[in-house]
Amino acid sequence: MHMRFPDPHLSDQELVQALDGELSSRRAANAAAHLAGCWSCRARKQEMEASVADYVRLHNQSLDPLLPPPAGPRALLKARLAEMAAAPQNRWQPFFSWKYATAAFALAVLAAGIAQYQGHRESPVFRSVPVSFPEPSLTPGVVVTANKKQICDAAPPKNRIVTASLRRKVFEEYGIVAAEPRAYEVDYLITPALGGADDIRNLWPQSYSSAVWNARVKDALEDRLHQLVCEGNLELATAQHDISSDWIAAYKKYFHTDGPLDTAP
Repeated sequence: MHMRFPDPHLSDQELVQALDGELSSRRAANAAAHLAGCWSCRARKQEMEASVADYVRLHNQSLDPLLPPPAGPRALLKARLAEMAAAPQNRWQPFFSWKYATAAFALAVLAAGIAQYQGHRESPVFRSVPVSFPEPSLTPGVVVTANKKQICDAAPPKNRIVTASLRRKVFEEYGIVAAEPRAYEVDYLITPALGGADDIRNLWPQSYSSAVWNARVKDALEDRLHQLVCEGNLELATAQHDISSDWIAAYKKYFHTDGPLDTAP
């Protein structure tokens, strides 16, 4: 009769648990003692550590910046990763297949992230309430000119009318599916009076009244910045940068106040 002896080596699952610190103190001590005298298990553990390091490096350098900002898809991805990481490994399966499966999964996730990022402008970011700040991935701000003479020699240009079709597109991108058009201004992040472009990447839906920092407050800032630029007290590039990066901070800076002034018509 052939007698079957237990496998003296640590399984892949035990090695993963050891890497994650999930073994009990007694089992961790036994595993450490085994690793001290078993070159085969030490080699497999080092391979696992290298694979994890490669994946983390790939995630940090390539995938994470490309993931879209909404919390939903990111949370789902993290949950899937955690689920796969928690799945038990077949300890009889050669370890090299585990390593290459990890690399293949990382590349697949990277490709999916890139595809999702490229199609992000077609995927609405559903919102239930208006926000005071534009979504940077949708509205980073676009400049058509940095020529002070061009914007100051003529009468101050007003924000050009946004077409109905473009307004609908902006609302769709921001996930405001049942917007009352009169409640919002589809606003230029960088106003044309400061060299802003007629580009959807320079447009966002801003509430007229449902937020403290609303469209009327920003309109006052736009007029103030245009005045400072054309009087020679502010560089145009600085005005463009400040209003596009954090317009509320710009308002506080150039009006010397912690809250919006009276902007009632």
